[in-house]
Amino acid sequence: MATDRGSIPSPRLTLKTYVLEEATVVHCTGRLTTEVTAQLKEEVKKLIPHTKRLALDLSDLTHMDSAGLGTVVALYIIAKKSHCDLRLINLSKQVRELMGLTNLLSVFGICGENLTNLP
Repeated sequence: MATDRGSIPSPRLTLKTYVLEEATVVHCTGRLTTEVTAQLKEEVKKLIPHTKRLALDLSDLTHMDSAGLGTVVALYIIAKKSHCDLRLINLSKQVRELMGLTNLLSVFGICGENLTNLP
């Protein structure tokens, strides 16, 4: 039985890291799903000891599943224990709705576009 692999969304996640306004920013593009959560966790955990401010730019994140959400929460806890301020910026509509449904908007330091309100 043949399957059409072209119709299955790619689990690809692309991460680009840069420094902006004294914060390290990780720009996430693609889908944050079970298949790629380890990639995000590994990359961000390496950055935490080297910065006091870290932002996940989720503007180009097209989808986040429960595993992705769990990974973001785990990174928040790891950062907090390391005295690193982890913020989320530029949330897409889908991600903002997911965060609202799970009551996590109040937990995270949510910033506007381009680190607005980052202390």
